[in-house]
Amino acid sequence: MRAITHKNLFINILSLPLKSINMKNNILSKVFLLASLTVLIVFSPQISFGQQDKKSLDISAIKAMVGCYDVEFKYTETFAPEVDYEKAYDYTSAAFEWAELVEESENRIVIQHLLIINDSTIIKHWRQDWIYEDENQYRFDGDNKWVYEPVDEQKRKGTWTQNVYQVDDSPRYSGTATWTHADGLSKWYHKADSPLPRREYTKRSDYNVMKRGNRIQILDDGWLHEQDNDKVIRTDSSDVLLVQEKGYNTYYKKSDGECLAGQKYWKEHNEMWAEVRAVWDDVFNDQKDLKLHKKVEGKLLYEHLFFSTNDWQKDEIQELISKYIDTKEIASEK
Repeated sequence: MRAITHKNLFINILSLPLKSINMKNNILSKVFLLASLTVLIVFSPQISFGQQDKKSLDISAIKAMVGCYDVEFKYTETFAPEVDYEKAYDYTSAAFEWAELVEESENRIVIQHLLIINDSTIIKHWRQDWIYEDENQYRFDGDNKWVYEPVDEQKRKGTWTQNVYQVDDSPRYSGTATWTHADGLSKWYHKADSPLPRREYTKRSDYNVMKRGNRIQILDDGWLHEQDNDKVIRTDSSDVLLVQEKGYNTYYKKSDGECLAGQKYWKEHNEMWAEVRAVWDDVFNDQKDLKLHKKVEGKLLYEHLFFSTNDWQKDEIQELISKYIDTKEIASEK
C-alpha cells in the first residue's frame, strides 16, 4: 500500500467532485472534509509522518556500537601550515573492547567502553551518552574549562547529542547532529572542541585544544570512528592551527564470549561507577560553567578512583569530586 502523505491527502480532497460527497455547496463540502482531515490527523495513530521511524533507526544505529569488538586505533598527522613543523610519529594500537549498555530509556542511551588487554588487564575506558533533542550542552573551552550552553529548540529538533566522558566520568567533549540513513548506511558527524587525547595529554604542550571532526559509520561487521582533527593553539583572542590529523579507528564485531573479562569486571564494579555518574550528573544539573583542577593531592582524579583500596561510597565520591571543581576561578570570571 502506498504511504499517505500530507500533500496527497490535501490534493485528493480538494480535487473531489461535488457528486462524490453528496452535498449542495462544493466549497462548504471541501471545508467540511478539510476539518475532518484535521481531526483524523490529530487523533489517528495510523497516520505517521516518519519521525518515529527515523528515531527508531537512530536508536538501532547507536545500539549497534554495543558488544565485543577487536579495535584498531590509527592516527597520522597530515597538513601543517608552517613548513618547519616536524610531524609527530604515527600512532597505532590495538585491543579488545567490551561496550556495555549501561542505561536505556526513550531519549537516553549510555554506553561504557572497557579495554581488555591480554584477557587479564581491564581498563575502564571512555563513555558515550546519547541524548535525543538534548536541551543542555557543555562545550570545552580550553584550560580544563567547560562552558554551559543551552541548545535552541529549533536547532535540537531531531538531533542526538553525543556526550563523551573521561575514564573517571568527568566531561570530555560534546557534539550535536542528526543521524542519516541512506543506501543501507547509518552515519553521524559533528565537529567539537576537546582536550588533548590521552595518547598526547602527558607528552605535548605545543597545542591546547583539539577540534575533533567525529564521523561514526555503522558497518555490517562493526563500526568505524573516523576523525578529521585540528590541533589548535587557543588564546583569548584567536585559534591558530598547528597541524591537522587523520584518525581511523575500526571496531570489528566479535562474539560476546571473547570479551568475558570485560563483562566480569563491569559486573563487579558497576555499582561504584553508577555512584560516580550520579555525582557528576548533580554537577552538570547545576547548569553552570565548569572549571576543573588537573590534580588534587598530587593525583589525577582517575588515579584516586582506579588505584585506591577504598570501597568508595557516594558521599566520599561527592567529597572527592568537589575538590577538583575550581569554584574560585569560575566565580572570578562572572
